Amino acid sequence: MIEWQDLHHGALSAPQLYAALALRSAVFVVEQQCLYQDVDGDDLCGDNRHLFGWRDGQLIAYARILQPDTDNSPVVIGRVIIAPQARGEKLGFQLMAQALASCRQHWPDRGIYLGAQAHLQDFYRQLGFTPVTAIYDEDGIPHLGMALA
Repeated sequence: MIEWQDLHHGALSAPQLYAALALRSAVFVVEQQCLYQDVDGDDLCGDNRHLFGWRDGQLIAYARILQPDTDNSPVVIGRVIIAPQARGEKLGFQLMAQALASCRQHWPDRGIYLGAQAHLQDFYRQLGFTPVTAIYDEDGIPHLGMALA
């Protein structure tokens, strides 16, 4: 069973933040061999939120939600990740359901955007997202912008 948490950054404990940063680094930097600055200044500002999926005390699913930058800009879902040991369990759908529910709760009148790794666009299409940009390179990995239709 997964224990889900949707937390404002101000409610994060040091162990929760550490677990998120460790998982992000293990997958996005080490596994995907992508050298980039993951700690980008957005984790602890504004009304940004963090979604955690815990099983047996281990973080196995995570996403970050960034508040809209301006009055007309969308909410941005990012850093969507399933731990390697939990892949293949369809947790991505559960995580995204949590993320979309959080977006609708905290920013009900805003669009929702994400920068998807290009190979995952069919997954996001199943959730109602459509491409809004051409494929572009981000840190050596093909991405495309997608918005909730």
